[in-house]
Amino acid sequence: MTAPQLEILDQPQPGLRLHRAGGTLMLHPLWLRERCRSVTSVDTRTGQRLYNPSDLDPALAISGVRRTGPGSLSVLFSDGHESQFAEQDLLAEAAMAPGEDGLPALTPWDARLSPFPETQWQDRPGDALRFDIVEKFLRYGFVILHGVPQRDQAIFEVAESFGFVRDTNFGRLFNVRSVPDANDLAYSSLALDPHTDNPYREPAPGIQLLHCLTNQTSGGLSTLVDGLACVEALRAQDPAAYDLLCRIPSRFIFKDVDAEHVAWQPHVKLDEKGVFQAIHFSPRLDFSPLLPAHELQAFYDARRQLDQLLKAAQFEIRFRLDDGDLVMFDNRRLLHGRTSFDTQEGIRHLQGCYIDSDGPRSLYRVLKRPGVLQGVSQKLAAE
Repeated sequence: MTAPQLEILDQPQPGLRLHRAGGTLMLHPLWLRERCRSVTSVDTRTGQRLYNPSDLDPALAISGVRRTGPGSLSVLFSDGHESQFAEQDLLAEAAMAPGEDGLPALTPWDARLSPFPETQWQDRPGDALRFDIVEKFLRYGFVILHGVPQRDQAIFEVAESFGFVRDTNFGRLFNVRSVPDANDLAYSSLALDPHTDNPYREPAPGIQLLHCLTNQTSGGLSTLVDGLACVEALRAQDPAAYDLLCRIPSRFIFKDVDAEHVAWQPHVKLDEKGVFQAIHFSPRLDFSPLLPAHELQAFYDARRQLDQLLKAAQFEIRFRLDDGDLVMFDNRRLLHGRTSFDTQEGIRHLQGCYIDSDGPRSLYRVLKRPGVLQGVSQKLAAE
């Protein structure tokens, strides 16, 4: 396939024409102008515009285009403003599809996943290690870190390496251990089916971290399931059921002495193009809306199908979090749980916190910038 190219037009109207697979396209004058990087258009420190593009003349036109050097273009607009562009920058912008975010493609997985995305943690991690961690996390939705110091609140050192800690009704830090009169089943020794945390919050926490301070029990295995893989499986086996779970919201609710959170969420959330965004699933917390009996029956059947997939051995991975292990996972993509454990065997104490989804995404883009990525690659190759 021929690489995309820009053609300078002089007659009958000056402009730039893009040649790419699938046809040609004229570059709109306003589209070009809002990408102008001149000192009169953007602040040199922040890169933010110094003007509102909606204030430009709606009939703005291109008066002339000329090459000023290899790969460099100068565009004169009908209001007298002249902009300088690098041809490769315009081609990169033109190739960007709506919704493209510059992140690694998601890799759906099931119980056959091997090896797990994991690595050894280091105090004050450098760019090379952080890039390795976020790249694995963004692809698979989780990463396991070994060797995190077994001290109170050490989890924050990891969390703050990738984003900002988010406070919730459970606090900035929560201790996962069996306690009497628990306000959540997580603080018991019971087995927990696959679920997403806090679907009653808007938005639900993006990323959860769980750090094992000590685990003296033979049970209490951690479980993870890729909601993306299960949703894709449901769409393949029953498209109508998939559509119902994308379309009909359920009411998720949490009540405590000083909190009452409610959010209406579909079990499967898509973006405007039908691309998977999140799964909201917590059977102990959801209530279906009142619908005509036949539609509600179909909805319950669809939810049961998804639940069966989420609990199927073919999709679940199990692993033991030993002392100093930490798992970081995408709470809007993965479902987590655990097997039951016997408190008579000893203590199982995990500390947890949440960070927002955009932290690792931002870090990944920063480390992928020209020059930075090269330095990271060299460090990774040397290690």
